[in-house]
This record gives sequence, C-alpha cells and structure tokens, in this order.
Amino acid sequence: MSWDEFSALLRGLDGETPLGHIVRIRSEEDSNVLKSFTPEQRRIRSEWRSKRVKKIKTEDMSAVLEGLRQAFISLAGGQVRK
Repeated sequence: MSWDEFSALLRGLDGETPLGHIVRIRSEEDSNVLKSFTPEQRRIRSEWRSKRVKKIKTEDMSAVLEGLRQAFISLAGGQVRK
C-alpha cells in the first residue's frame, strides 16, 4: 500500500472509531473544545504534544526563533538596541 493510499484511508476515519477519536483529540486546537476535555483526553493530548516537541530539530527551532526576532524588530520600527 502506498503512503498516499494509507493517508487517504486515515483521513476517511471519523471521530467515532477508536483511532479517529485519538486523532481528533491529538489534533484539536479550538480552545473552547479543549476546555471541555476530560482528564483522560487531556492526558492523551499532552503525551502526544510532548513527543512532538522532542522531535523538533535544532535547525527548525533556530529558524522559528529568527522569524520571531525579525517580527519583533519589525514591530519596533526596524530598530534594534544593543
């Protein structure tokens, strides 16, 4: 089975299947929905996010931090104090 076919099958899962339920919990970003999560749902999401954070590469983090730096410089009118 190709990755594209596998991905298409996964996208077809709804939240009513056990796997679909876990995927929905892990990917939820709506703050109102997150507030209503049960302790078990919070645990599932927290564990997933912790694993993902550990996989961030140093180069990726450096790029993100440089982007934030540039955004702050822009907000300050392009002037940087030392």
